[in-house]
Amino acid sequence: MAKLLIIDDERSIRNTLKEILADEGHEVEVAENGTQGLEMAQKTTYDLIYSDIKMPGLDGLEVLKALKENEDTADIPMVLITGHGDVETAVQALKSGAYDFLLKPLDLNRILITTKNALESKDLKQETKQLRKKVAAKGPQMIGESAAITRVREIINKVAPTEARVLITGPNGTGKEVVAHLIHENSARANGPMVEVNCAAIPSELIESELFGHMKGSFTGAVKDRAGKFEQADGGTLFLDEIGDMSLAAQTKVLRALQESEITRVGSDKAIKVNVRVLAATNKDLAAEIEKGNFREDLFHRLNVIPIAVPALNDRLEDIPLLVEYFSEQICGEQGIAKKSFDEGAIKALQAKQWTGNIRQLRNVVERLIILAGPKITKEDVELYA
Repeated sequence: MAKLLIIDDERSIRNTLKEILADEGHEVEVAENGTQGLEMAQKTTYDLIYSDIKMPGLDGLEVLKALKENEDTADIPMVLITGHGDVETAVQALKSGAYDFLLKPLDLNRILITTKNALESKDLKQETKQLRKKVAAKGPQMIGESAAITRVREIINKVAPTEARVLITGPNGTGKEVVAHLIHENSARANGPMVEVNCAAIPSELIESELFGHMKGSFTGAVKDRAGKFEQADGGTLFLDEIGDMSLAAQTKVLRALQESEITRVGSDKAIKVNVRVLAATNKDLAAEIEKGNFREDLFHRLNVIPIAVPALNDRLEDIPLLVEYFSEQICGEQGIAKKSFDEGAIKALQAKQWTGNIRQLRNVVERLIILAGPKITKEDVELYA
């Protein structure tokens, strides 16, 4: 069932349209002039609006223009009702964004067909908008205008078009993977694969197989030949996340792969050439890990051609308003709820917090506030839920 609005100064036309559309199962409301209709459309969400063109006061074209200029009502399809002498005006209205027009006297079949098509068109537009939001949400985003994040963005813009290796450092939750994706998406390899490996999540005994692949029978469970991440990333980018947690044995093989641009699968003696750009990230102090004997110094220098240090959120608190706005819009879209706003007190309260979990922690807090608090989130909400 759709919700429809009919705007017409002629009672007979209002009543006729209402009866026809109500019989089709729709909820129908009426307005007797353009001013009343516009006020109703701005307060209530309608799926379709019918409006006469010629009315005293605010006419149908003026209502159409006002609705199209308002972001909240711009997508509502509007069908104009006109006499034969106003067809030229109605055609002009189509160019201004009207969905269609009906000629007086009204034809039952034309009304039903127009209503059906207009509602389907609205649904299709909404689905397309949601898909675009989902696609956009999947893409890498670096939100902020602070000096610290601007510097990171400048380095990305310079290094992305090159083939230089990059070592991305920073605490957990700062967005190191976003930096890696932005480098790949703005490189000459953007059409190639972007393969990610979380070195901390793979057991040390399996990391070599994961990176370099293996041959059937090379170890228990190797039931068939398998290409590793280096081969999968051929022609593209390999992102080694948390590389500070990689075993020394695997580090040695990674160093050889970087030096010779070739890898050897576990259980094979055949070298395979690979064309891969390697980006690495870690939350550890690799210089300290080298001192402890946990990380190879020669591998560090191979990876650390261009260092990018991603700042902690506590070092860029001025970006919190933009981050909150971005996460709020994203989360409300995902949850299918009306957009919520954060007042100045709420923003200042968030800026006063310590963000040990960085951007990831902030997003979780924003999601919690959106779910638990009212339509306008206040300082008191932050103190209660954050």
